[in-house]
Amino acid sequence: MNVMVFDIETVPDVEGGRRVYGLDGLSDVDVAQAMYQLRMAKTGGDFLAHHLHRIVAISVVFRHADQLKVWSLGDLDSDESELLRRFFDGLDRYTPTLVSWNGGGFDLPVIHYRALRHGVPAPRYWEVGDDDREFRFNNYLNRFHWLHTDLMDVLSGYQGRAVAPLDEVATLLGLPGKMGMSGAKVWDAYQAGDLAGIRDYCETDVLNTYLVYLRFEYLRGHLGAEAYAAEQARVRDLLGTAEAAHLQEFLKAWDANGAD
Repeated sequence: MNVMVFDIETVPDVEGGRRVYGLDGLSDVDVAQAMYQLRMAKTGGDFLAHHLHRIVAISVVFRHADQLKVWSLGDLDSDESELLRRFFDGLDRYTPTLVSWNGGGFDLPVIHYRALRHGVPAPRYWEVGDDDREFRFNNYLNRFHWLHTDLMDVLSGYQGRAVAPLDEVATLLGLPGKMGMSGAKVWDAYQAGDLAGIRDYCETDVLNTYLVYLRFEYLRGHLGAEAYAAEQARVRDLLGTAEAAHLQEFLKAWDANGAD
């Protein structure tokens, strides 16, 4: 397997909000509040447009050769451009299958805008067959190709009315689901200085996504019953030897739920 499951966590891009809406002189908190109110007035909801999010965490599960790792890119002091560079460096080096839950609808469009904002090149990611013919038939950008597998999109049959939240699907499968916080609480946690907690939460999300992906690969026949059980055991071994409390808690919740 050569797979990279990813998830991002974001906060309002208050610098961008000041530029777009002319909000100079306001504090970050007040700018964010104004952005939410303007969005509410325009759409009836306060979820910001993709280009007005700023990435504060990118977490991945990476399965390559005999490796299985879960971590958040960069460190607590890494800025957004560094997180993006590390993300694209992994694609350039390994060309893995990217796996996400709603990555096509949210994560990747946000990554596109933020890479544009910071000028982060990613030729392998943007390749569609002009330089590498193989990418004509399987690339990261085509919704119906497998090099980026958006599980939410695929499992819903590409029907918006059939999409389901990761938390509920994971829970149905006996997985831990959301742990620690939710995406709606990230801005509050960020204001409180809890970037470590945000990264931990993001890592549990990619673990849920990876375990759903293993089940999906079993359904597709890409993993037989023994291989599927072996891959699940590999995840348990990783978590069982982890020192981080949130990973230990994930394993305990998984065991308590009695997932297959």
